[in-house]
Amino acid sequence: MAHMDVLLKEDVDNLGHRGQVVRVRAGYGRNYLLPQGLAIEASSGNKRMIDEQQRTLAKREARERTSAQTEAEKLNGIALRFDRRVGEHGILYGSVTAMDIAAALKELGYTVERRKINLRDHIKEVGDYDVTIRLHRDINPSVKVVVRKEGGDEPVPEPVEAAAQADSTAAPDTADSTDADAEQTE
Repeated sequence: MAHMDVLLKEDVDNLGHRGQVVRVRAGYGRNYLLPQGLAIEASSGNKRMIDEQQRTLAKREARERTSAQTEAEKLNGIALRFDRRVGEHGILYGSVTAMDIAAALKELGYTVERRKINLRDHIKEVGDYDVTIRLHRDINPSVKVVVRKEGGDEPVPEPVEAAAQADSTAAPDTADSTDADAEQTE
């Protein structure tokens, strides 16, 4: 089997981190890593360019790490509430997805890509969940996601004052938003 060495320009799951030179199968390198811009070929002719790339990647890594650390400090402890329609046995009609969580965080002023939200399966039941967000390979803050029955009056623990904003903005189809719309029209 033919193999090739490549320098990773980005972190690739189950392969390596940015700046590493790894050995991969030739087809995987040629057909996926190189065209996607995730890596460059590590040939002897590219050696000087690879050294320069590693220096720039190390600087970029340090910048991203500090920005991820400050973002993680802001995100830790935030509670998001989602009011959803519920069927029998506490099962949701639909589910709460990583895209819903990313949208709720965006409404609070945090920009997080949905692919960085570690949610193995969609949330399909009423309850409290801790969801981690992968901002950097070593920095993973946790966000509390509270899923409640639509129109339910159960008290919800709110560890951060931003959670109150999430209650009113996370689910546009809640009963609270229809009450607010009715008040505005009067």
